[in-house]
Amino acid sequence: SADIYFYGDIVSDEWGKWTDDDCCPKDVADALRECAGKDLNIYINSGGGSVFGGMAIYNQLMRHSGKKTVHVDGIAGSIASVIAMAGDEIVMPSNAYLMIHKPWTSAWGENADGLRKLADTLDVLENGILNVYASRLADGVDIDTVKQLVCDETWMTGEQAKDYFNIRVEKPVEAVNCASDCF
Repeated sequence: SADIYFYGDIVSDEWGKWTDDDCCPKDVADALRECAGKDLNIYINSGGGSVFGGMAIYNQLMRHSGKKTVHVDGIAGSIASVIAMAGDEIVMPSNAYLMIHKPWTSAWGENADGLRKLADTLDVLENGILNVYASRLADGVDIDTVKQLVCDETWMTGEQAKDYFNIRVEKPVEAVNCASDCF
């Protein structure tokens, strides 16, 4: 198996990276080429980022032939929650978080017509995101329920997220503090 980490922002390309932990679709393409056919352990601790970059990463992961196990270590927020849905299995400790919301943007230099068109574009992006969520719904949950959660910008623990999505919840990993003069 191979490990992939999403521990920073999701960006569209190399130019969007602010830190070494930020990830773009080309990074994932390169990593997947190196681990072709292997099972993947995908670790997520990301608040999200670019919808377009995240959707490209989601689609790349979906095409990967090996089994994909997603581990939400801290947060899978915004577009990182979409990336998490690429897992054949999604595992969250009860103290990890999933955050879903409507896509947003900022606008500068637009007139009223441009802003209306931008709002229509955001609706299209939201429908794409909802299509991904619909593929991972827990039994008995309909997409209208999740659509309302998206509209409300909803934060969920692992325990709460399993009520809406096919997620396996684990007990939280207990952190141990060790202070020593030996280091």
